[in-house]
Amino acid sequence: MSVKIRLQRHGSKKRPFYFIVVADARAPRDGKFIQKLGTYNPLTMPATIQLDRQRALDWLNKGAQPTDTVRRILSFKGVLYLKHLLRGVTLNLFDEATAMEKFQKWFSEHEAQIKKRQEDAMRNRRGGGRRPHQGGRRPERRAESSGGES
Repeated sequence: MSVKIRLQRHGSKKRPFYFIVVADARAPRDGKFIQKLGTYNPLTMPATIQLDRQRALDWLNKGAQPTDTVRRILSFKGVLYLKHLLRGVTLNLFDEATAMEKFQKWFSEHEAQIKKRQEDAMRNRRGGGRRPHQGGRRPERRAESSGGES
């Protein structure tokens, strides 16, 4: 049985909201699933992602294959990086404490970037839509000749 980690669509028309689920590959997109791992809301700025990192990592280690979109989400949340680090631990490249230290360092930098993006988005949203034209006034239009007159 092939297992996939994929998105399950909810929400109304033109207002998507997704559950991140583990499902049999043969099951329909919005049908039966094995376990719900989190949610993804693409309508917020930036997109809101809630994910149980440990359960996602467990399913990846069991061989579940993420879809392309879910792979990007897992990468964004650091699950794939954590899997990579834990693979290094199993190969005796470094110990688990070092792996967790590397992950915490990456995670803190990543969270700072996310916070900065959210603040920029809020600043742009509050700033209003249009910017005033440079010079303060609208430029005057020139009367164009109709080409047939001499």
